[in-house]
Amino acid sequence: MSWTREQVHVTLAAYLGWTLDAFDFFLMVFILKDIAAEFGTKIPDVAFAITLTLFMRPLGALIFGRLADKFGRRPTLMVNIVCYSVLELLSGFSTSLGMLLVLRALFGIAMGGEWGVGSALTMESIPPRSRGLVSGILQAGYPSGYLLASVVFGLLYQHIGWRGMFFVGIAPALLVLYVRSHVPESPAYQVMEKRERVGLLTTIAHNWKLSVFAIVLMTCFNFFSHGSQDLYPTFLREQHHFDPKTVSFITIVLNIGAICGGLLFGRVSEKIGRRRAIFIAALLALPFIYIWAFSTTVGMLALGAFLMQISVQGAWGVIPVYLNEISPDEVRATFPGLVYQLGNLLASVNAVWQAKIAVANGGNYSIALATIAGIVAVIIAAIILFGPERRGIDMTQSAKTVPGASTV
Repeated sequence: MSWTREQVHVTLAAYLGWTLDAFDFFLMVFILKDIAAEFGTKIPDVAFAITLTLFMRPLGALIFGRLADKFGRRPTLMVNIVCYSVLELLSGFSTSLGMLLVLRALFGIAMGGEWGVGSALTMESIPPRSRGLVSGILQAGYPSGYLLASVVFGLLYQHIGWRGMFFVGIAPALLVLYVRSHVPESPAYQVMEKRERVGLLTTIAHNWKLSVFAIVLMTCFNFFSHGSQDLYPTFLREQHHFDPKTVSFITIVLNIGAICGGLLFGRVSEKIGRRRAIFIAALLALPFIYIWAFSTTVGMLALGAFLMQISVQGAWGVIPVYLNEISPDEVRATFPGLVYQLGNLLASVNAVWQAKIAVANGGNYSIALATIAGIVAVIIAAIILFGPERRGIDMTQSAKTVPGASTV
């Protein structure tokens, strides 16, 4: 099935929205050491800012998801992008660790809204047969943002310092101009907005088994991604004492692997099914853990990071389409983002856990990285096969069958 120009614009806007959101998030993981030195504290104390960001993301998913279900995906996406961009800029003006923590918590609210709104807008707009590939493209936005942050760190950090890294984060606000001029509202929402709908709590209660499954799954997925990415630059700087350019190189290679993995398994899921693709990708991580976490040379660490992220983001590449397809129609902008970010909430302790495990083992981050990644890879593979699958569902047609209700 051929694509319209509007469908191309929607996909590009959603991809860039998640890319730039992730870019703003990952700028911080490169500068934990510098912030700790600036405010006279320890890295685990600064890493708590990452925990706060993840902790607040469910609130953002709820707020922006409900706005998108009520007022439309397109206008909500624009407001969301402006919010996370401005909060990133303000983080660079922090005068204390406490102020930074507050700003990163607020940033978490804004960050939490983008994924659910953007993925709903896209999945409701594109041809069903293209969803697997587009799911991989959308989720590739996350490592694309990490890669972009890696490039900025390698090229600009020595010139602009840690505060300047945050100042660069205002750039994503320009994306709003593109969304405003080129991106239409989703067809499924245009059907839904004319109907009176069941409220969120009623819908969740009616689908409570699905909700519990999705939250548990996304908790494991967030441990999988954050456990393999967030402290990796710190691992390279602290344990291996690499300079910024070397750290930048390895993380760039890491994210190229992540992008390849997301695109590959997203596309494969269209042929073998969403659950089976996730199962294979998750287990693929196990043979790569040793080279990724315990190598000692730049080349082997880069290779290990590349292979590991093919697995991690390969599994993640299926998630946008999987969650949107199994979501109740009347809360599609809220449900996928909310369960995703609730998983983030439950996994928000990861950075602090890993930092403390490393400190307890004499600064050995290898043990912390390998332990988390190995455990959750097995758990994901074990539970995904018990979940539902609605591959190829017609979301616009399905929206027409949603029953009305007296409360919205």
